[in-house]
Amino acid sequence: MFIIRFNSEYSFKDFIRDSVIGVLIALVSIPISMGYAEVSGLPAVYGLYGSFLPILFYGFFTTSKRFVLGVDAAPAALTGALLVSLGITFGSKEAISLVPLITLLTSFWLFLFFILGFERFLKFISQSVMEGFITGIGLTIILMQAPKLFGGTAGTGEVIELILHIWKELCSVFNFTSLVLGLGTVIILLVFKKFFPKIPMQPVLMILGAFLTYAFNLERFGVKTLPSVEKALPPFAIPDFTVINGNVRTVILSSFTIAVVILSETLLASTNQALKNGEKLNARREILAYAAGNAVSAFSASCPVNGSVSRSAIASQYGVKSQVMSVTASFSMLFILLFGTPFIKFLPVPVLTGIVIAALCGTLEFKLAYNLHKVDKSEFFIFCAALFAVLFLGTIYGVVVGVILASVTFIIRQAKPFSAFLGFSPGVEGFHSLQRKSPKSYPLKGVLLYRFSGPLFYANIEQFVSELEREIKKDTRIVIVDSSGIGNVDVTACNRLLLLYKKLKSKNIKFYLASHVSAVNDELRTLGAATLIEEGAVRSSISGALKAEGFTEPYELENIENITVSTYTKDLAEFEWAFGIDAESRMDKMASELAEQMALTGIVEAKSIIRNECYWSDVDEETFLDLLEKHLARMQENGRLVENKTLEEKIALLHAHVEEKLLTDNKDALKAAVKERLLRDKIFKEKHPKAFEKIVIERERLFGEIAMNHPELAKTLAEIISELEAE
Repeated sequence: MFIIRFNSEYSFKDFIRDSVIGVLIALVSIPISMGYAEVSGLPAVYGLYGSFLPILFYGFFTTSKRFVLGVDAAPAALTGALLVSLGITFGSKEAISLVPLITLLTSFWLFLFFILGFERFLKFISQSVMEGFITGIGLTIILMQAPKLFGGTAGTGEVIELILHIWKELCSVFNFTSLVLGLGTVIILLVFKKFFPKIPMQPVLMILGAFLTYAFNLERFGVKTLPSVEKALPPFAIPDFTVINGNVRTVILSSFTIAVVILSETLLASTNQALKNGEKLNARREILAYAAGNAVSAFSASCPVNGSVSRSAIASQYGVKSQVMSVTASFSMLFILLFGTPFIKFLPVPVLTGIVIAALCGTLEFKLAYNLHKVDKSEFFIFCAALFAVLFLGTIYGVVVGVILASVTFIIRQAKPFSAFLGFSPGVEGFHSLQRKSPKSYPLKGVLLYRFSGPLFYANIEQFVSELEREIKKDTRIVIVDSSGIGNVDVTACNRLLLLYKKLKSKNIKFYLASHVSAVNDELRTLGAATLIEEGAVRSSISGALKAEGFTEPYELENIENITVSTYTKDLAEFEWAFGIDAESRMDKMASELAEQMALTGIVEAKSIIRNECYWSDVDEETFLDLLEKHLARMQENGRLVENKTLEEKIALLHAHVEEKLLTDNKDALKAAVKERLLRDKIFKEKHPKAFEKIVIERERLFGEIAMNHPELAKTLAEIISELEAE
């Protein structure tokens, strides 16, 4: 429970600001909560009831300083979906009686989650499941509400039924004035959210809509408005359990699902917000706050309440610092209920619907889906499965399908973790995957290095053994497993490790586990594989295992030509390590953007290029300058850039500066950079022959200057080019 203390961290000025933000949140909540109340099956005014006491109780119980509770999308949609499945008409007496009972049961589940410490189980619901689920709910509600934009009625059911309903309403009750109001509201809100996020347009549009109704009598144009609401406090009462009739199992299961969604969505969002602001939540206390808020909502005859991401974002934009905001918002809503309800009858339904749909657009996580598709196809599949399960099967099935898929994916990932065979790159610290382009690694002669990144247990030990045995050659003398990623082993894995060790030993091949935590050794001893420890088959490091067999630097490597050992720098591979397969395209994009900037300004500063990227080595800078040179040449060829000798000279001097550093510190890296440049030259010459001719002429002209100012560099470059051309 918060207590106001005015000090250096929270002043009277902060108190005034939080109070004003609370009034703003109450105004924003009017259209949003009324719209979601209708989605849940209640009359619109019940959304105001759910925005009075629940937010006040939440403010007293929560440990979050900034999050807002209220009538919101996900629980409203789940409640409405339950009414549809039971065949209950929205806004009917039966709905008004049943929804508060659903809210009370939801509160009961949340109290039970609090007692059981359910926050510990939240980690088993992945973000891809939850965001796919919420996106599905958001799309479902948008499709439900869409007909109200043009004068129709809200739809029910799953996606196909909703689309058919939209078409039917379009053909029968389409009203152009309503569509202009509704669609205009959506567009205005989305535009202002993108370009003017600090302007709260929801109450502005709500007031504007009411004014238009009052001034021009929009109803005569066929525009629907909300029914009039009497000035009154919420009808406080204990929910009636007799209304469940024969649907006990369905209602209990649905309320459980609503509670899980409230818990996971709100706790995830509020935790993320707290982390962004350097704060820490008491997760268990938060569940109690959700339970208290829903209990009060039930006795206020309203629907389940949830954390509102959209309203919390508005509060954060204006710099809220405490739950004084929630207290002020609660009393502001009380004032509206007692004195402000007459204006509700002037609210146009299309405007209210547009506000709800615009708010729902913020719940659609298609950007996350796009990112998942690029980096993790399995997570993308889970997202889509949860999304389509909600759309085609319903909300409850969406959760079930998503959780099942997430569990299966977790098991599959543990059963097949990342693994790689390693090699050594001369002069680069450590051992690196043979599949990486940079640094170029080479196998050690007679040694098989293998990295396994995951717990070793019954489901993946066969992968471990088969991958190793498949790569063992006739000349393999030592097998070393980089087990730094193995945190534990089970009895099945221990037995198979022991069998593998004995099998290799019979073939005079030494086997080592290296770099794992000491707890793994404890498990090996306990589970019957103590022989590995007693006979020295575990080592604290890979280099220690190699040293035990007489291997020391410089290591004898396979398939290595024209490379002098111990000349590569440690940071040579940083850029490729950081950006992976996107490294080359990222560097090329940066060169293109800088070329565009130079074309506009005609200015280039060394500081804007050299060390422009924190991961760059000298070789990366050399590559970048080469790409920049080619982009400028192509722009000159296309007439987009006037020939500029000053730019060309500056780039050439920067080239010389980097190449001289490479010559001093890393001659082999210089040779590798020149070799890559020649390959790029070949490709560029084929695509842009005229531009390439200009580059050659300019290089020859400037090479003479380099020879005068940097004779040793010029001589070395000439020798390197001759060697590479002769290869």
